[in-house]
Amino acid sequence: MATTTAPQQAAPASPGPLKRIILIVLIAIIAAGAAGAGVWFFMSKRAPAAASAQAAPTPPATPLFFPLESMTVNLQSDDGQQHFLRIGLTLRLGDAATQQQLTEHMPEVRSHILLALSNKHPDELAPLEGKRALADELKTLIEQPTDKGAAPINVQDVLFTEFVVQ
Repeated sequence: MATTTAPQQAAPASPGPLKRIILIVLIAIIAAGAAGAGVWFFMSKRAPAAASAQAAPTPPATPLFFPLESMTVNLQSDDGQQHFLRIGLTLRLGDAATQQQLTEHMPEVRSHILLALSNKHPDELAPLEGKRALADELKTLIEQPTDKGAAPINVQDVLFTEFVVQ
């Protein structure tokens, strides 16, 4: 009887301990490289953002408001009736030096405002556009220098705090 030897299938050889160690080290190196690349990528994105935050302009300073005393003036009238305007103004200024300059020349400023207001008709002041035009006119009037050769006064805005026409 002849014995035949059947080809035996070889069982897959499990990798030796050296191959396992090399595989684990290789995976660890790839993971460390990926982590380093991720850190570099995200940190390089934040650096310009931090630099731009430092370069961003500072917020504007708190506005300086300068209230004027209320004024009452007679208005021009074509119908024969007496019309009055009681007005309260507050000026928005850029700095304290402008406020000091206005305080020093307040009698002149008030006089200019009163003369300009007494030349108005009640019908001009009734609509919203009339009030806006008056604010622009008063701003221009207040900005005019009171002394010859002096620099103009910088008024950012004229705000109405009281406005009554009778």
